[in-house]
Amino acid sequence: MTDSNRPDGHLTPDMLRQEVAEGRIDTVIVGFTDMQGRLVGKRVSARLFLEDVMDHGAECCNYLLTVDVELNTVDGYALTSWERGYGDMAMVPDLSTLRVLPWQTATALVIADLTLASDHSLIEVSPRQILRRQMERLRERGLVAHVATELEFLVFDDDYRSAWQSGYKDLTPASDYNTDYALHASTRLEPLLRDIRNSMDGAGMYCEGVKGECNLGQQEIAFRYAEALPTCDNHSIYKSGSKEIADKHGKSITFMAKFNEREGNSCHVHASLRSVTGEMVFADDSAADGMSQMFRHFIAGQMRAMREFTLLYAPNINSYKRFVDGSFAPTAVAWGHDNRSCALRVVGHGGGMRVENRVPGGDVNQYLAVAGMLASGLHGIENELDPGEALTGNAYTSDIHRVPTTLREAADLFEASVLAREVFGDEVVEHYVHAARVEVAAYDAAVTDWERVRGFERL
Repeated sequence: MTDSNRPDGHLTPDMLRQEVAEGRIDTVIVGFTDMQGRLVGKRVSARLFLEDVMDHGAECCNYLLTVDVELNTVDGYALTSWERGYGDMAMVPDLSTLRVLPWQTATALVIADLTLASDHSLIEVSPRQILRRQMERLRERGLVAHVATELEFLVFDDDYRSAWQSGYKDLTPASDYNTDYALHASTRLEPLLRDIRNSMDGAGMYCEGVKGECNLGQQEIAFRYAEALPTCDNHSIYKSGSKEIADKHGKSITFMAKFNEREGNSCHVHASLRSVTGEMVFADDSAADGMSQMFRHFIAGQMRAMREFTLLYAPNINSYKRFVDGSFAPTAVAWGHDNRSCALRVVGHGGGMRVENRVPGGDVNQYLAVAGMLASGLHGIENELDPGEALTGNAYTSDIHRVPTTLREAADLFEASVLAREVFGDEVVEHYVHAARVEVAAYDAAVTDWERVRGFERL
């Protein structure tokens, strides 16, 4: 079997068997996305995968959905704890996601769903399962969501281990000035960017292209839209893989929402709905603005829940430092037609009409963000909510509600949200509120360089 027989990078079980038999694949990564949006899991031998794991799954510790970013065990979760022994959960392969990883030698990857090892019940707080539940609610109404994520990142000429050893200080950006849409300076990054693009295509994604952004060393690689679950799976693979590819080039990239005082990294999420038979439901040529009533209700639901659901779009302390007036990151809960100062931007026409949620940053957990968009949009559709008139002009200077300004505020709003508990369930709400509280407590206890510089001698 030659590479030409799997041109899009995806594998069926039979194709994998042949690849293994002919010595081209010897390792399979079984992975899932954790609370922090990271791809985690384990490598197994390809032979074991075919003989056992493919049908029965692989075990991992259930603490992976209850740790902080440093992998510290944290008390207070219902799912697991020291008192409950931190037992196993099963990673059950979704074989529709099986693919090769061109940037790793002789390696394939499959995305897994998570179940309890004890009774094989689905773990409802896992990000992929949270999104699945909202997709099921849509399908009950004969609808399916199409989604694309636009993930920005900063490139540095320092490799990851050097960056770590320096405390991430005095890193050298891969460009020297604003390169938004610029070609000349971005060409210097092409060996890396081209490798990422082609590698992702080789892993079964549809790469549209790349453009420079405003911050130093900032770029955005975009991928074609797909149904919500494949898009979110691909997002995890791309985010993890691009870091590994950068490392091979002796560089590092970060998806932090806000790395410095310049523009932050965004992750604009585009979404539209279609009927399960493929008909467009967001466009209406007879309407003055081309928007169907369903689309207007969908927008209204997101507006209604934006502040309560911001925790799903901005999950970290650092996320909120990106929300700066005039920075192309939104601060106002507003919607508008092709208006980048609004949190929700309506773009496209006809079959391409969609909403762009501009609140998420590069640190977002995409499963949670898309679940939030679908849940709130469906709430608007079910209750026939009206979004009001589109905002024209500068949303930054408008007198309207603002997105939360801190993780603490966002957690309070999510915890108190009747809608969040109705559409996600108490278990999910309490799990992610607790995760936010853990981060807030860690941040409150930290003594920063900023404090030392200001206070060491002068206070």
